[in-house]
Amino acid sequence: MAFNDRPRRDYREPREKQGLYVRVIDNNITKAWRKFKRLCQDDGVLNTYREKQYYQKPSEKRNKAKAMAIARWKKKQKEIESNF
Repeated sequence: MAFNDRPRRDYREPREKQGLYVRVIDNNITKAWRKFKRLCQDDGVLNTYREKQYYQKPSEKRNKAKAMAIARWKKKQKEIESNF
């Protein structure tokens, strides 16, 4: 079977939702703003922006993740000791 003889797809696969939007009802901007902030937080837009704001070497990412894990572990150990 030659490359050009392959059957073509006549359908398009559904795309993921692009962008975030909030409908403003009755000119209630404050409610729409709160909804938009919640959507951004749930979608992780701001975290992605902060991560991509500057380049971080993979070794720096690993070291940061290790340090955070150690801090979490120490915090948990401190809570356990304070309960006794």
